[in-house]
Amino acid sequence: MAAKKPDYSYTKTKDADGRLREITLMPSTIETIDQAFYNWVNDSINASSETNKGFKKVPVIWISAERAYQIKSNRDSRDLNGVIKLPLLIVNRTSLTKDPAFKGTAWAHIPNISDARGGALTVARRINQDETANFLNADSARKYGTLSGTSVGHGQRNYPGPRNNKVVYETITMPIPVYVAAEYSVTVRTNYQAQLNQIATPFITGTGQINNFFMSHEGHRFEGFIQNDFLQSLDISGEDESSYESVIKFKVLGYLLGGGINEERPKISIRENAVKVKFPRERVITADSPEFNPKKGVKSFYRE
Repeated sequence: MAAKKPDYSYTKTKDADGRLREITLMPSTIETIDQAFYNWVNDSINASSETNKGFKKVPVIWISAERAYQIKSNRDSRDLNGVIKLPLLIVNRTSLTKDPAFKGTAWAHIPNISDARGGALTVARRINQDETANFLNADSARKYGTLSGTSVGHGQRNYPGPRNNKVVYETITMPIPVYVAAEYSVTVRTNYQAQLNQIATPFITGTGQINNFFMSHEGHRFEGFIQNDFLQSLDISGEDESSYESVIKFKVLGYLLGGGINEERPKISIRENAVKVKFPRERVITADSPEFNPKKGVKSFYRE
């Protein structure tokens, strides 16, 4: 099976000073939301604590990764017996819900256009310079109306003329985002109570008096909400060392664009408008001669 092309497209936008620039619109998938939340925990929170080897950053791992992969990818995270080293932050997505009452800016449902391109929301509109120039050059080079002794056009391309009304616009559309509520849990696991207090503090104070924050990845921006409860537990079972654990829960408002690799339609659709509509006449089709000719002896035919 042939590999599919990268799932992204290009469009244009303006900077704050009005300059036009080209940007890359990446797809938004479930993995995009997961990566955005992981980056927020790892980079924005950037929790550190005091250990027996000094003040160090707390490693962050994704719980879905297999143990064999974790051991090979990061050997420093486990000791000689294969036991994971503490302190540690463990990130896990616990649920994914499509809730019609929990949405973002695009609240109403806008169906895609029923054709092969699809698309629902207009994100950009620009002039197709080449197609517009072709219409202007065709009018400038064309000559017609010679029966009356006049000529419209100049017989050459790129001749300066009046303002061109046949402007070809490219309209860029995209599918409407589908909002989902993703719930995550961040488990703080330490050997000491002091380490647990140091690591949990940035999660509480990082957003100030409010409980919402923003995260981004590949140009997409999502909003997250910290839940009120910080569950804590102490594991002193058996002869192993005691470990302290705190679970912090989050709810993230994310959105998906398209069906990922299963989407048959393009993520970005480009359409051009019609600048001229022609209705051919029957006499043009049959190449009939005009019934009235102002110049006798000159054979002419109907034109569109």
